[in-house]
Amino acid sequence: MAIDPRRHLGDIGEQLALEHLERLGYELVTRNHRTRWGEIDLVVHDGRSLVFVEVKTRRASRQGRGPWEALHGPKQRQVRRMAAAFLAEVSERPRAAELRFDAIGVVIDPRGRLVALDHVEAAF
Repeated sequence: MAIDPRRHLGDIGEQLALEHLERLGYELVTRNHRTRWGEIDLVVHDGRSLVFVEVKTRRASRQGRGPWEALHGPKQRQVRRMAAAFLAEVSERPRAAELRFDAIGVVIDPRGRLVALDHVEAAF
């Protein structure tokens, strides 16, 4: 079975994003949680906040297409719908005083090495 290059790139970006969040003290609740509206990349918590994280990964290019181009209004609404579904469906989850939506943009070079990782808390 062939590996989808886009999925592989996304998996690398999600792993780098998760490692970044863990260094900041967050614990993973779930990864790639499927809902009827799509898949939540990461859900993490730090004891105070339950954070839904959208990870956008791109290969470094001269065209300047960055990860944030894909985080437009409709995508933000989709992530909010997925978070609402997660909260309704998953009872075994940490309780938190705050819910937040973060975005992490990851840029990888042609050899698969990290070029940049930008974390925007409360991105939308």
